[in-house]
Amino acid sequence: MQELIDVLGGGGIATILFAVFIIICVYKGVRIVPQSEKHVVERFGRLRTVLGPGINFIVPFLDRVAHQISILERQLPNASQDAITADNVLVQVETSVFYRITEPEKTVYRIRDVDAAIATTVAGIVRAEIGKMELDEVQANRAMLIQTIKASVEDAVDAWGIEVTRAEILDVNLDQATRDAMLQQLNAERERRAQVTRAEGERRAVELQADAELYAAEQAAKARRVEADAEAYATGVVARAIQDNGLEAAQYQVALKQVEALNTLGTSQGSSTVVLPANAVDAFGDAFKMLKGRSS
Repeated sequence: MQELIDVLGGGGIATILFAVFIIICVYKGVRIVPQSEKHVVERFGRLRTVLGPGINFIVPFLDRVAHQISILERQLPNASQDAITADNVLVQVETSVFYRITEPEKTVYRIRDVDAAIATTVAGIVRAEIGKMELDEVQANRAMLIQTIKASVEDAVDAWGIEVTRAEILDVNLDQATRDAMLQQLNAERERRAQVTRAEGERRAVELQADAELYAAEQAAKARRVEADAEAYATGVVARAIQDNGLEAAQYQVALKQVEALNTLGTSQGSSTVVLPANAVDAFGDAFKMLKGRSS
């Protein structure tokens, strides 16, 4: 050893020591930060700076990297908490939250257990928001509830340098008694709808029957009106004939009716006897005379 010192001399040793010192300074002063991390640098126990991804330089022996924080997105373990809705229904809500650290200096110096703090905050917000809604609203407006919870959590954890990227309500479970009550209500609603459907069918059948009867009555009325119009027309013809030809036309019509009646009686089936009124011959004669007179 002494021989090495004699060979190098005092200047050589100093050079070697200086080179070693430079190597140590470079080793301690140059920091390469991965893309997925940020490093928190302290000087004498106080925050000095935050190193971003890439090559960074610090003061050796004065500055030190106190915390290496991952800025990757993280997922909290699925949590389940009880909550009571506005209509006093006990539900068990299973939630999941995704977040990432954006400002490591706040996260390091303001909160000790980030995951536990976020989980507690989420549980409180979920209970508070569900307490404002009824059970039907919780089931129907799950997307809106998720957005409300996410916004509330973001406001609560902003001071910790954390960004909530996603919040999910995985499931809303009910106790067995509530499930049984809801099943009974569902069955009752189905039965009510079935009764309404049957009642509407019966009402429709009655309406159709009434429409059919009304149609038949209208047709019968139309037929009677046609018959009445025909009779009125015939009466009008007779009246005009009497007005134009006087009493002889009326007598002629009466004589024709008598002749037609006798003809019908004589040609009817099963009739072996012909009954002639006393003035039947006179009726034929009168009709013949009138017909002869009209033709002349």
